[in-house]
Amino acid sequence: MSAAPVRPGLVLFALAMGGFAIGTTEFAVMSLLPFFAPDLGIDEPTAGHVISAYALGVVVGAPVIAVLAAKLSRRTLLIALMVVFALANTASALAPTYEAMLAFRFLSGLPHGAYFGVAALVASGLVPVNRRAQAVARVMLGLTIATIIGVPLANAIGQMVGWRWGFALVGALGVTTVTLLTLYAPKDRPLPGASPLRELSALGQRQVWLTLGIGAIGFGGMFCVYTYLASTMMEVTGVAPAMVPLALAVFGVGLTVGNLAGAWAADRALMPSVGGILLWSAGSLALFTFAVHDLWSVMVTIFMIGCGGGLGTGLQTRLMDVARDAQTLAAALNHSAFNFANALGPWLGGLAIAGGYGWASTGLVGSALALGGFGVWVLAVLDDRQRQPVEQGACG
Repeated sequence: MSAAPVRPGLVLFALAMGGFAIGTTEFAVMSLLPFFAPDLGIDEPTAGHVISAYALGVVVGAPVIAVLAAKLSRRTLLIALMVVFALANTASALAPTYEAMLAFRFLSGLPHGAYFGVAALVASGLVPVNRRAQAVARVMLGLTIATIIGVPLANAIGQMVGWRWGFALVGALGVTTVTLLTLYAPKDRPLPGASPLRELSALGQRQVWLTLGIGAIGFGGMFCVYTYLASTMMEVTGVAPAMVPLALAVFGVGLTVGNLAGAWAADRALMPSVGGILLWSAGSLALFTFAVHDLWSVMVTIFMIGCGGGLGTGLQTRLMDVARDAQTLAAALNHSAFNFANALGPWLGGLAIAGGYGWASTGLVGSALALGGFGVWVLAVLDDRQRQPVEQGACG
């Protein structure tokens, strides 16, 4: 009996549903923080450690899972990761204490990087080589749409019936993803010769580290502004708190547009598109500092900054080219790099604000980070040009 034919559209939808679930939990917890902090008997700064616990889970889980699960088929690994994700988020909804919440959020973050890394590899295998980035973008579309729909929905549920139901929603999304993956993910076998040692070989590739460095530094600029966006708009632009969700939605729309446009460009000129997005981000972030005093100009700028999120798809695709036989680890590490950026950007922005440079200074700090990522991009391009003649000579 022959296997059922793979239906790429349904596979990509199932993978994107996982991205939607992960994006919802990653960003919604920030908006639910004021509600679960008093219920767990802690202040809001202490509750912020819950966000850090999730990010730590991502950073730790991505490489560890990619290495230890090297001999599993991609379908089996994806389903297992989403089972853990669904259980951990459901447990977060039931957390009786702050300490339990910390542990459950750490567990919730563990599948994040490995899921997106493996999902990107599965998606790229469904299409011709010249459409890989657009396939990866379809997966990431779930995450970007989560910033427009999933996060506000979880926040609204949290406000209306309690914050625990916001986490329960994410758990339900995880269960939905498990069901869709079971039905539609292509059945495969572990790659021949797959092993933890082969995955670790990715760490010996200089281009892998340079690509990760581009994201770890260059993406920090976007997070630098996004983290303090609500406070900046209320303190500098002078808007009412009710306008902040609209600004966040505008950012999410920009993120979605940038993801799709960046993937289209990456399939035509991969590294030039990455460099172009970094320069776009540097300009948009710098403009934020000067546009923030007017509502309409800052909204346009927020959209432009969101478009810079298209960088992620290009870097994910680049890692497929440079990681050779260790693509799972390299693809997963991409999300560890993004979470490093998520820590670096807000930290540097906070230093600028605390140093008396004002809320709007995050734009210039973010622009500097984007330019720093562009500097690493230049090093990657130069290294690639030097490496190619050597490899051609060895082949000859």
